[in-house]
Amino acid sequence: MASNPPGKCCTVGTLHRGQPTGKSIKIDESTDGYIAIAPEGIARKGTGILYLPDVLGLWNNSKLMADQFAANGYTTLIPDLFNGDILPYPIPEGLDIMDWIYNGASGNNPHTPAQVDPVVIKAIKFLKEILKEQGIVKIGAVGYCFGAKYVVRSYKQGIDVGYVGHPSFISEDELAAITGPLSIAAAQTDSIFLAKLRYRSEEILIETGKPFQINLFSGVEHGFAVRGDPDDPAQRFAKEQAFFQALQWFNNYLASRK
Repeated sequence: MASNPPGKCCTVGTLHRGQPTGKSIKIDESTDGYIAIAPEGIARKGTGILYLPDVLGLWNNSKLMADQFAANGYTTLIPDLFNGDILPYPIPEGLDIMDWIYNGASGNNPHTPAQVDPVVIKAIKFLKEILKEQGIVKIGAVGYCFGAKYVVRSYKQGIDVGYVGHPSFISEDELAAITGPLSIAAAQTDSIFLAKLRYRSEEILIETGKPFQINLFSGVEHGFAVRGDPDDPAQRFAKEQAFFQALQWFNNYLASRK
């Protein structure tokens, strides 16, 4: 594995304050989503971002992050990767996150590649469709924790550039198969993306020959880039810097190379 399966650390963190400014939509009759449209005048024409969330899915933090990307020129779409299987926050004590991934809360609603990949493919097509009038369309993908795996899997489905924060559940073969630039934000303390797995990921990325970046943030844990506590100065700084990392990556590899 290039990163371990999700664990309890994937469900802890801070609910962020703020009112999302995007809107809830239907990607198709069976898939919900959230879209934040880049304002006219600053929109980076012909580009968009697919946001693949952590296990908390379409929650406030994810929506606020999408709004931030849109405010910086990138229309951003978050698909519901979990078929309406919304985890409550705070997460109930004793929740078996791996059982939830393999079976869903109901026992018959799994969240594995067989179910998630088709949602991602639909979302990419949807985003390209709404942007096509702007000419050539390039898609960047952002993924946090659970969503990181599907960023890596989605190059072959039509994304051009990727960014992941504190990734989980990525196999070495999946990482080796990327076909475009990839940026990674990692936490110093992370039982999912251990130091030895970071080093192995670096080796694999070198072998791909594609542009890559791995930034390590001290004093923070798995989840910091989307669930970090904004009232803690160290966590707030790391979260903000991880966002700027993503933004600059897309500015260079997505918006400036059409």
